[in-house]
Amino acid sequence: MGAGPAPGVSANVSDEPLARIIDIAFAVEGGALPREHRRELAAAIGHALPWWAAQEGAGMHRLNVAAGGGPLALLSGRTRLTLRVPRERAADAAALESAVLQVGPATLRVGAPQPRELRPYSTLYAHLVAADEEAGAADELAFLDAVAAELSALGVACRSICGRRQVAEGGALQGYSLMLDGLNAAGALRVLEAGIGRHRRWGCGIFVPHKSAVAVGS
Repeated sequence: MGAGPAPGVSANVSDEPLARIIDIAFAVEGGALPREHRRELAAAIGHALPWWAAQEGAGMHRLNVAAGGGPLALLSGRTRLTLRVPRERAADAAALESAVLQVGPATLRVGAPQPRELRPYSTLYAHLVAADEEAGAADELAFLDAVAAELSALGVACRSICGRRQVAEGGALQGYSLMLDGLNAAGALRVLEAGIGRHRRWGCGIFVPHKSAVAVGS
């Protein structure tokens, strides 16, 4: 039996199938956002793209903003608003270009779209996977059990590494960062397409490639 892909290495080959889901990244302009902005940003996107809120498989990556504890989070010139949508909705999502999104007191101006293919890396990472409130959001073992059940339903075998507990949106979102390691190409694509947990439109359970299986404390 041949060795699997090295940690963080794409398992793609020349005939690698395309994912059913694609990322569309937009440059954005705006000085700052409320640090707790997920809910309001999702609502603003849904207002600009009425189909998005009800679209199965649609989600939003979290915005990379300046770290800190104040009420406002600064945007940089490299900040991107990235939507994950079914491939057949890519052109519809691109219509977000030139939109002006009102997020609390802040205004975001949306720039040109750039499509990004999802690649099946052997190590994937999600900054926040929402925990099941009924199982106890602060219970790490219950969280990992729920993750294992979802992975089993997807037919995915891998190692799950739980990171630090996350609390967002004034406590409305609770969960953990999560790394999945040792994925084969088919399993990685299933995770990228389906995600794990709930609240995909608030940026939860959306995975991206990671270089290696190191500590996931951030």
